[in-house]
Amino acid sequence: MQLPSLKHVVSEDEWKLRVNLAACYRLVAMYGWSDLIFTHISAKLPESVSGKDHHFLINPYGLMFDEITASSLLKIDLQGKQINESPFYVNHAGFVIHSTIHEARHDVECVLHTHSRAGVAVSAQKEGLLPISQQSSLILSSLAYHDYEGLAVHDDERDRLKADLGTNKYMILRNHGLLTVGRSVPDAFLAMYFLEMSCQIQISAQAGGTLSPVPQKVLDGVTTAVRVQESKGSAADLTWPALLRRLDRLNPGYDS
Repeated sequence: MQLPSLKHVVSEDEWKLRVNLAACYRLVAMYGWSDLIFTHISAKLPESVSGKDHHFLINPYGLMFDEITASSLLKIDLQGKQINESPFYVNHAGFVIHSTIHEARHDVECVLHTHSRAGVAVSAQKEGLLPISQQSSLILSSLAYHDYEGLAVHDDERDRLKADLGTNKYMILRNHGLLTVGRSVPDAFLAMYFLEMSCQIQISAQAGGTLSPVPQKVLDGVTTAVRVQESKGSAADLTWPALLRRLDRLNPGYDS
């Protein structure tokens, strides 16, 4: 669906964020993590753009992830009010989860939520994510859990969401799916890549023989190892340009 371009209507900073967020939606679809129109990725506009640091961008309810563009994204406030005109509207369940986290976590620009098959499968397991791969070892020290309370349409769930996430980067919503937060859109995407990969590995490994967990002493040293590995630049910032080049080859148009 072709919508009028907002490139010369919004600020340069907002347009850049819109392009990255639209690319993130298409990448999520490309990697097979989308669930028709039923999950969300949101990005908070910086204070220099919104003026009040309480506006964020989210997908228009009704578009598939692989057709979202920078101009189609909706700008809303923490009360769910749409700032820009659009023939689409916001899914209330998505608004509750994302607005809650944006309000609580001032260090977070992007919130990414999925219902992938592997993610939901692990979310249904009592022990959650297991320390059985290098990928999961990168996650476990910053992983939270939130119990399932049905569709997230009730405002009284907000406090429990905030408390359960705390200062963590990853969260498994039990019987529901996966959620990551990031200081940028690329950061949240790469976090989800590792969380989703960890879940896929776990489901595959459980179909085989006896599992061999990563020793605790190795897990304890992961944070330091990651800091050394990223001393010359974050993995997300290094990976994102390559991901955009792949998207330009396979599904261009997100930046319109």
